Amino acid sequence: MGARKPKKIEEVSEEKKTEKSPKSESPVAKAVKKTSKPQAKKVRGKKYQALVEKTSLDLFPLAEALKRVKAHSYASFDAAIDAHLRLGIDPGNQEQQIRTFVSLPHGTGKTVKVLVFAEAELTKKLEEAGADILGDEKLVEQMAEGKIPSVDAIISTQTWMPKLAKAARVLGPKGLMPTPKTGTVTADPVKALSEIKKGKVELKTGGEPTVHVSIGKVSFEDEKLAENFKSIVAELNRVKPGKIKGIYLQAAYLAPTMGPSVKVDLARI
Repeated sequence: MGARKPKKIEEVSEEKKTEKSPKSESPVAKAVKKTSKPQAKKVRGKKYQALVEKTSLDLFPLAEALKRVKAHSYASFDAAIDAHLRLGIDPGNQEQQIRTFVSLPHGTGKTVKVLVFAEAELTKKLEEAGADILGDEKLVEQMAEGKIPSVDAIISTQTWMPKLAKAARVLGPKGLMPTPKTGTVTADPVKALSEIKKGKVELKTGGEPTVHVSIGKVSFEDEKLAENFKSIVAELNRVKPGKIKGIYLQAAYLAPTMGPSVKVDLARI
């Protein structure tokens, strides 16, 4: 008997070897392909674009900048006016980071809700000062479970801090944990409450060398907005870190909640 002829083996190209069959693709991968879309570029509205065309890039004295920024607001509500101040600091240098507080002479116009943990004998004074919620041990337990009331700040006396420690892991990430640095751990909670209610704001830099803070509402008188802005500039100059090279306050802009910004001439404020 003759030997059987060996079967012919087809040569498979490298392209075929590496090519994946459509069947090998998982259902999840297919779903991602269908749903994933390129991120849409942010497009400004017609009102904003129209105002930008009329907006000057010049520097303006504070009084003129305030008039212009009010005219730029096209919101149907009483919009906020924010100040954006660029500082000549190194944002990566911890020694040059800014974190301070200033009480604005005329507040921000925003209603601030405050929760206070203090001794029972201070209850009446705290209520008169405008405390929105007076905390107790039951509330601490609820916060430790993640049930945090809707507030903008929490004030505590020193004696309450060991109890509040139970909720620290929940309050900390939300920026609500009282600390001596922010003035929210204090022997005088009535005074701290009054300051926050009147318009105490935080001036802080993070990953960029810029401070963003509200100076009031469009409905505020120009003089009141100017005084608020000047108090912020004065505080930033007061806490200026050492070893700053070049100009410290480099630029300042005012912008409404809805509308283009105006550049302020820092040399004429």
